[in-house]
Amino acid sequence: MAGKIVCFLVLCIVAAAHSVEALTCTEVDAYLKDCVPFLTKTGLLGTCCDGVKKLEAVATTTTDRQTACTCLKAAGETIIGLDWSRVGDLPSACGVNLPYTVSADIDCSKIE
Repeated sequence: MAGKIVCFLVLCIVAAAHSVEALTCTEVDAYLKDCVPFLTKTGLLGTCCDGVKKLEAVATTTTDRQTACTCLKAAGETIIGLDWSRVGDLPSACGVNLPYTVSADIDCSKIE
C-alpha cells in the first residue's frame, strides 16, 4: 500500500511540473509597460526591449502567442496616442524576430 502511495505522489509531482499556466493580459501588460513611452512617442526604448524579450521567451505555445496578440490589441485600444507603426516595428527594434506584424487589425487567431 505504501508503494502505491509513493507512486501516486511521484506521478502528481511529475504532472504538476508539466502543467504550466497560460499567459494572461496582466502578465503581458507587465512585460510591456516600459514600452508605452516609446509607443506613444513620448520617450525612448529604454528598458522596453527587456520586457519584449522576456515576453518572447515565455510565450512558447500557440495559445500564449495568440493571447499576447489579443492583449496587445486590447491595450492598444485604451492607450491614448498609441502609434501602431511603432508597435509593428517594436519587435525588430528589440532584436526579436516575429513571423507577423502586430497591428490594430491583425487576426490573432491566425498566429501560430
